Amino acid sequence: MKALYRKYRREWSALLALIVTIVLFSILESSYLSVANLTTIITQAVTYGLMGIGMTCVIITGGIDLSVGSALALVACIGAQLAKAGVPIPIWVVVCLAMGFVFGAINGFLVGVLKLQPFVATMGTMSIYRGVSYVITGGFPVLSVPRDYRNVFNFQITSTMTFSVVVFLVFAVIMTIVLKKTKLGAHTYAIGGNEDAARLSGVRVGRTKVIMYGLALLGTTLAGLVQVGRLGTGDPSTGQGYEMDAIAAAAIGGTSMAGGRGNIFGTVIGAILFSALKVGLIVMGVDTFYQYIVTGVVVIFAAYLEIVQGNMMQKGSKNEVRVK
Repeated sequence: MKALYRKYRREWSALLALIVTIVLFSILESSYLSVANLTTIITQAVTYGLMGIGMTCVIITGGIDLSVGSALALVACIGAQLAKAGVPIPIWVVVCLAMGFVFGAINGFLVGVLKLQPFVATMGTMSIYRGVSYVITGGFPVLSVPRDYRNVFNFQITSTMTFSVVVFLVFAVIMTIVLKKTKLGAHTYAIGGNEDAARLSGVRVGRTKVIMYGLALLGTTLAGLVQVGRLGTGDPSTGQGYEMDAIAAAAIGGTSMAGGRGNIFGTVIGAILFSALKVGLIVMGVDTFYQYIVTGVVVIFAAYLEIVQGNMMQKGSKNEVRVK
Protein backbone atom coordinates (compact mmCIF):
# COMPACT_ATOMS: atom_id res chain seq x y z
CA MET A 1 0.00 0.00 0.00
CA LYS A 2 2.85 2.35 0.89
CA ALA A 3 4.58 1.59 -2.41
CA LEU A 4 1.34 2.27 -4.30
CA TYR A 5 0.97 5.63 -2.57
CA ARG A 6 4.55 6.60 -3.36
CA LYS A 7 4.10 5.62 -7.01
CA TYR A 8 0.97 7.75 -7.42
CA ARG A 9 1.75 10.42 -4.84
CA ARG A 10 1.09 13.35 -7.19
CA GLU A 11 -2.23 11.90 -8.34
CA TRP A 12 -3.46 11.37 -4.77
CA SER A 13 -2.30 14.88 -3.90
CA ALA A 14 -4.35 16.26 -6.81
CA LEU A 15 -7.42 14.32 -5.67
CA LEU A 16 -7.03 15.65 -2.13
CA ALA A 17 -6.59 19.18 -3.48
CA LEU A 18 -9.81 18.77 -5.50
CA ILE A 19 -11.77 17.75 -2.42
CA VAL A 20 -10.31 20.61 -0.38
CA THR A 21 -11.08 23.12 -3.17
CA ILE A 22 -14.72 22.04 -3.43
CA VAL A 23 -15.22 22.07 0.34
CA LEU A 24 -13.49 25.44 0.76
CA PHE A 25 -15.46 27.24 -1.96
CA SER A 26 -18.70 25.64 -0.70
CA ILE A 27 -18.05 27.12 2.73
CA LEU A 28 -17.07 30.54 1.37
CA GLU A 29 -20.00 30.73 -1.07
CA SER A 30 -23.13 28.61 -0.59
CA SER A 31 -24.12 28.92 -4.26
CA TYR A 32 -20.89 27.26 -5.41
CA LEU A 33 -22.52 23.84 -5.75
CA SER A 34 -25.62 25.10 -7.55
CA VAL A 35 -26.78 23.23 -10.65
CA ALA A 36 -25.57 26.06 -12.89
CA ASN A 37 -22.08 26.09 -11.37
CA LEU A 38 -21.76 22.31 -11.40
CA THR A 39 -22.73 22.33 -15.07
CA THR A 40 -20.05 24.93 -15.77
CA ILE A 41 -17.42 22.95 -13.84
CA ILE A 42 -18.24 19.77 -15.76
CA THR A 43 -18.39 21.55 -19.12
CA GLN A 44 -15.02 23.23 -18.65
CA ALA A 45 -13.47 20.06 -17.23
CA VAL A 46 -14.44 18.15 -20.39
CA THR A 47 -12.64 20.69 -22.59
CA TYR A 48 -9.57 20.89 -20.34
CA GLY A 49 -9.55 17.13 -19.94
CA LEU A 50 -9.80 16.19 -23.62
CA MET A 51 -6.97 18.56 -24.47
CA GLY A 52 -5.05 17.68 -21.32
CA ILE A 53 -5.11 13.95 -22.08
CA GLY A 54 -3.55 14.64 -25.46
CA MET A 55 -1.04 17.01 -23.90
CA THR A 56 -0.14 14.33 -21.36
CA CYS A 57 0.76 11.90 -24.15
CA VAL A 58 3.00 14.49 -25.78
CA ILE A 59 4.68 15.58 -22.55
CA ILE A 60 5.44 11.96 -21.63
CA THR A 61 7.51 11.74 -24.83
CA GLY A 62 9.50 14.73 -23.58
CA GLY A 63 7.73 17.17 -25.90
CA ILE A 64 5.13 19.92 -25.79
CA ASP A 65 2.32 20.99 -28.12
CA LEU A 66 1.55 24.71 -28.30
CA SER A 67 -0.78 24.29 -31.28
CA VAL A 68 -3.75 22.74 -29.45
CA GLY A 69 -5.79 25.95 -29.18
CA SER A 70 -5.27 26.88 -32.83
CA ALA A 71 -5.96 23.31 -33.96
CA LEU A 72 -9.20 23.35 -31.97
CA ALA A 73 -10.27 26.54 -33.73
CA LEU A 74 -9.41 25.15 -37.17
CA VAL A 75 -11.27 21.88 -36.60
CA ALA A 76 -14.25 23.78 -35.16
CA CYS A 77 -14.41 26.08 -38.20
CA ILE A 78 -14.08 23.28 -40.76
CA GLY A 79 -16.51 21.12 -38.80
CA ALA A 80 -19.08 23.92 -38.68
CA GLN A 81 -18.73 24.52 -42.43
CA LEU A 82 -19.14 20.82 -43.22
CA ALA A 83 -22.20 20.65 -40.97
CA LYS A 84 -23.82 23.60 -42.72
CA ALA A 85 -23.02 21.96 -46.06
CA GLY A 86 -25.10 18.96 -44.97
CA VAL A 87 -22.36 16.31 -44.89
CA PRO A 88 -23.86 13.10 -43.39
CA ILE A 89 -23.22 13.01 -39.66
CA PRO A 90 -21.16 9.75 -39.56
CA ILE A 91 -18.91 11.05 -42.35
CA TRP A 92 -18.75 14.44 -40.62
CA VAL A 93 -17.46 12.86 -37.40
CA VAL A 94 -14.91 10.65 -39.17
CA VAL A 95 -13.61 13.48 -41.36
CA CYS A 96 -13.20 15.84 -38.40
CA LEU A 97 -11.39 13.23 -36.32
CA ALA A 98 -9.15 12.33 -39.25
CA MET A 99 -8.29 16.01 -39.76
CA GLY A 100 -7.35 16.39 -36.12
CA PHE A 101 -5.12 13.33 -36.22
CA VAL A 102 -3.40 14.59 -39.39
CA PHE A 103 -2.79 18.02 -37.85
CA GLY A 104 -1.19 16.31 -34.86
CA ALA A 105 0.78 13.90 -37.03
CA ILE A 106 2.26 16.92 -38.84
CA ASN A 107 3.53 18.14 -35.47
CA GLY A 108 4.90 14.68 -34.75
CA PHE A 109 6.64 14.55 -38.14
CA LEU A 110 8.32 17.90 -37.52
CA VAL A 111 9.47 16.83 -34.06
CA GLY A 112 10.16 13.12 -34.50
CA VAL A 113 11.36 12.88 -38.10
CA LEU A 114 12.77 16.33 -38.92
CA LYS A 115 13.95 16.60 -35.30
CA LEU A 116 12.83 20.17 -34.71
CA GLN A 117 12.49 21.31 -31.12
CA PRO A 118 8.87 20.69 -29.99
CA PHE A 119 8.50 24.27 -28.74
CA VAL A 120 9.61 25.77 -32.06
CA ALA A 121 7.76 23.28 -34.28
CA THR A 122 4.40 23.57 -32.53
CA MET A 123 4.72 27.33 -32.14
CA GLY A 124 5.01 27.42 -35.94
CA THR A 125 2.01 25.18 -36.53
CA MET A 126 0.09 27.15 -33.90
CA SER A 127 0.41 30.20 -36.13
CA ILE A 128 -0.32 28.21 -39.31
CA TYR A 129 -3.47 26.54 -37.97
CA ARG A 130 -4.76 29.84 -36.61
CA GLY A 131 -4.05 31.59 -39.89
CA VAL A 132 -5.80 28.91 -41.95
CA SER A 133 -8.87 29.12 -39.71
CA TYR A 134 -9.08 32.87 -40.39
CA VAL A 135 -8.51 32.41 -44.13
CA ILE A 136 -11.24 29.81 -44.65
CA THR A 137 -13.80 31.79 -42.65
CA GLY A 138 -12.83 35.28 -43.79
CA GLY A 139 -12.25 36.11 -40.14
CA PHE A 140 -15.92 35.65 -39.18
CA PRO A 141 -17.51 32.90 -37.07
CA VAL A 142 -19.42 30.14 -38.87
CA LEU A 143 -22.88 30.55 -37.36
CA SER A 144 -26.06 28.50 -37.08
CA VAL A 145 -24.72 24.94 -37.05
CA PRO A 146 -27.76 22.61 -37.51
CA ARG A 147 -29.20 21.13 -34.32
CA ASP A 148 -28.66 17.50 -35.38
CA TYR A 149 -24.91 18.06 -35.57
CA ARG A 150 -24.84 19.97 -32.30
CA ASN A 151 -26.55 17.07 -30.52
CA VAL A 152 -23.98 14.46 -31.59
CA PHE A 153 -21.73 15.20 -28.61
CA ASN A 154 -23.99 17.44 -26.54
CA PHE A 155 -27.42 15.93 -26.03
CA GLN A 156 -28.53 16.21 -22.42
CA ILE A 157 -28.20 13.15 -20.15
CA THR A 158 -28.95 14.78 -16.79
CA SER A 159 -29.56 18.33 -15.61
CA THR A 160 -25.81 18.88 -15.22
CA MET A 161 -24.30 16.46 -17.74
CA THR A 162 -24.29 16.07 -21.52
CA PHE A 163 -23.04 13.20 -23.69
CA SER A 164 -19.72 15.03 -23.96
CA VAL A 165 -18.88 13.70 -20.49
CA VAL A 166 -19.26 10.14 -21.77
CA VAL A 167 -17.05 11.00 -24.75
CA PHE A 168 -14.45 12.42 -22.37
CA LEU A 169 -14.45 9.37 -20.09
CA VAL A 170 -14.35 6.89 -23.00
CA PHE A 171 -11.40 8.75 -24.53
CA ALA A 172 -9.67 8.73 -21.13
CA VAL A 173 -10.13 4.95 -20.81
CA ILE A 174 -8.90 4.32 -24.36
CA MET A 175 -5.79 6.43 -23.88
CA THR A 176 -5.11 4.77 -20.51
CA ILE A 177 -5.15 1.39 -22.25
CA VAL A 178 -2.89 2.73 -25.01
CA LEU A 179 -0.33 4.04 -22.52
CA LYS A 180 -0.42 1.19 -20.01
CA LYS A 181 -1.22 -1.93 -22.03
CA THR A 182 0.31 -1.51 -25.49
CA LYS A 183 3.78 -1.52 -27.01
CA LEU A 184 3.12 2.02 -28.27
CA GLY A 185 2.58 3.18 -24.69
CA ALA A 186 5.72 1.44 -23.45
CA HIS A 187 7.71 3.07 -26.24
CA THR A 188 6.22 6.46 -25.34
CA TYR A 189 7.44 6.22 -21.74
CA ALA A 190 10.81 4.89 -22.90
CA ILE A 191 11.33 7.86 -25.24
CA GLY A 192 10.48 10.33 -22.49
CA GLY A 193 12.75 8.58 -20.03
CA ASN A 194 15.79 8.43 -22.30
CA GLU A 195 15.32 8.94 -26.03
CA ASP A 196 18.82 7.82 -27.02
CA ALA A 197 18.56 4.63 -24.98
CA ALA A 198 15.11 3.95 -26.44
CA ARG A 199 16.45 4.36 -29.97
CA LEU A 200 19.38 2.03 -29.28
CA SER A 201 16.98 -0.58 -27.91
CA GLY A 202 15.06 -0.63 -31.18
CA VAL A 203 12.24 1.83 -30.51
CA ARG A 204 11.16 3.67 -33.66
CA VAL A 205 11.21 7.10 -32.09
CA GLY A 206 10.02 9.07 -35.11
CA ARG A 207 7.01 6.86 -35.79
CA THR A 208 6.04 6.79 -32.11
CA LYS A 209 6.09 10.59 -31.89
CA VAL A 210 4.05 10.97 -35.08
CA ILE A 211 1.36 8.68 -33.66
CA MET A 212 1.34 10.22 -30.17
CA TYR A 213 1.18 13.79 -31.45
CA GLY A 214 -1.64 12.66 -33.74
CA LEU A 215 -3.55 11.11 -30.84
CA ALA A 216 -2.96 14.29 -28.85
CA LEU A 217 -4.83 16.43 -31.37
CA LEU A 218 -7.49 13.74 -31.62
CA GLY A 219 -8.44 14.76 -28.08
CA THR A 220 -8.33 18.40 -29.10
CA THR A 221 -10.59 17.61 -32.07
CA LEU A 222 -13.16 16.06 -29.76
CA ALA A 223 -12.98 19.18 -27.59
CA GLY A 224 -13.55 21.31 -30.70
CA LEU A 225 -16.59 19.32 -31.79
CA VAL A 226 -17.99 19.47 -28.26
CA GLN A 227 -17.57 23.24 -28.36
CA VAL A 228 -19.28 23.48 -31.75
CA GLY A 229 -22.17 21.50 -30.32
CA ARG A 230 -22.42 23.66 -27.22
CA LEU A 231 -22.14 27.06 -28.93
CA GLY A 232 -23.49 26.26 -32.39
CA THR A 233 -20.62 28.12 -34.05
CA GLY A 234 -17.12 27.61 -35.37
CA ASP A 235 -15.11 30.64 -34.31
CA PRO A 236 -11.59 31.21 -35.74
CA SER A 237 -10.64 33.22 -32.65
CA THR A 238 -11.58 30.52 -30.15
CA GLY A 239 -9.04 28.44 -28.28
CA GLN A 240 -6.56 31.21 -27.55
CA GLY A 241 -4.63 30.30 -24.41
CA TYR A 242 -6.06 26.78 -24.34
CA GLU A 243 -2.56 25.32 -24.59
CA MET A 244 -1.86 26.66 -21.10
CA ASP A 245 -5.09 25.13 -19.78
CA ALA A 246 -4.12 21.75 -21.25
CA ILE A 247 -0.61 21.97 -19.79
CA ALA A 248 -2.06 22.98 -16.41
CA ALA A 249 -4.43 19.98 -16.34
CA ALA A 250 -1.55 17.62 -17.14
CA ALA A 251 0.89 19.23 -14.70
CA ILE A 252 -1.61 19.32 -11.82
CA GLY A 253 -2.32 15.64 -12.43
CA GLY A 254 1.31 14.65 -11.93
CA THR A 255 2.68 14.52 -15.47
CA SER A 256 6.42 15.22 -15.35
CA MET A 257 7.28 18.18 -17.55
CA ALA A 258 10.66 16.51 -18.15
CA GLY A 259 8.95 13.54 -19.78
CA GLY A 260 8.81 9.84 -19.00
CA ARG A 261 6.14 10.04 -16.31
CA GLY A 262 2.42 10.70 -16.20
CA ASN A 263 -0.95 9.01 -16.47
CA ILE A 264 -4.43 9.79 -17.69
CA PHE A 265 -6.17 9.40 -14.32
CA GLY A 266 -4.06 12.20 -12.88
CA THR A 267 -4.87 14.46 -15.83
CA VAL A 268 -8.62 13.81 -15.44
CA ILE A 269 -8.38 14.84 -11.78
CA GLY A 270 -6.22 17.81 -12.78
CA ALA A 271 -8.80 18.98 -15.33
CA ILE A 272 -11.64 18.80 -12.81
CA LEU A 273 -9.56 20.57 -10.16
CA PHE A 274 -8.52 23.31 -12.56
CA SER A 275 -12.14 23.84 -13.64
CA ALA A 276 -13.41 23.83 -10.05
CA LEU A 277 -10.79 26.42 -9.12
CA LYS A 278 -11.68 28.74 -12.00
CA VAL A 279 -15.42 28.53 -11.35
CA GLY A 280 -14.79 29.11 -7.65
CA LEU A 281 -12.89 32.32 -8.38
CA ILE A 282 -15.73 33.55 -10.60
CA VAL A 283 -18.33 32.75 -7.93
CA MET A 284 -16.24 34.67 -5.40
CA GLY A 285 -16.37 37.70 -7.69
CA VAL A 286 -12.74 37.60 -8.83
CA ASP A 287 -12.28 39.30 -12.21
CA THR A 288 -11.91 36.80 -15.06
CA PHE A 289 -8.71 38.55 -16.17
CA TYR A 290 -7.04 37.19 -13.04
CA GLN A 291 -7.63 33.66 -14.31
CA TYR A 292 -4.63 34.06 -16.60
CA ILE A 293 -2.50 34.81 -13.55
CA VAL A 294 -3.95 31.82 -11.72
CA THR A 295 -3.19 29.54 -14.68
CA GLY A 296 0.44 30.62 -14.74
CA VAL A 297 0.82 30.26 -10.98
CA VAL A 298 -0.74 26.78 -11.07
CA VAL A 299 1.66 25.57 -13.79
CA ILE A 300 4.71 26.99 -11.97
CA PHE A 301 3.58 25.54 -8.64
CA ALA A 302 2.93 22.11 -10.18
CA ALA A 303 6.40 22.12 -11.76
CA TYR A 304 7.98 23.14 -8.45
CA LEU A 305 6.01 20.47 -6.58
CA GLU A 306 7.41 17.89 -9.00
CA ILE A 307 10.96 18.93 -8.05
CA VAL A 308 10.20 18.87 -4.32
CA GLN A 309 8.58 15.45 -4.42
CA GLY A 310 11.38 14.13 -6.62
CA ASN A 311 13.93 15.24 -4.03
CA MET A 312 11.85 13.65 -1.26
CA MET A 313 11.73 10.34 -3.13
CA GLN A 314 15.50 10.42 -3.66
CA LYS A 315 16.09 11.04 0.04
CA GLY A 316 13.69 8.23 0.89
CA SER A 317 15.52 5.83 -1.41
CA LYS A 318 18.89 6.76 0.13
CA ASN A 319 17.51 6.21 3.63
CA GLU A 320 16.19 2.78 2.63
CA VAL A 321 19.60 1.84 1.24
CA ARG A 322 21.29 2.93 4.49
CA VAL A 323 18.84 0.89 6.57
CA LYS A 324 19.53 -2.20 4.47
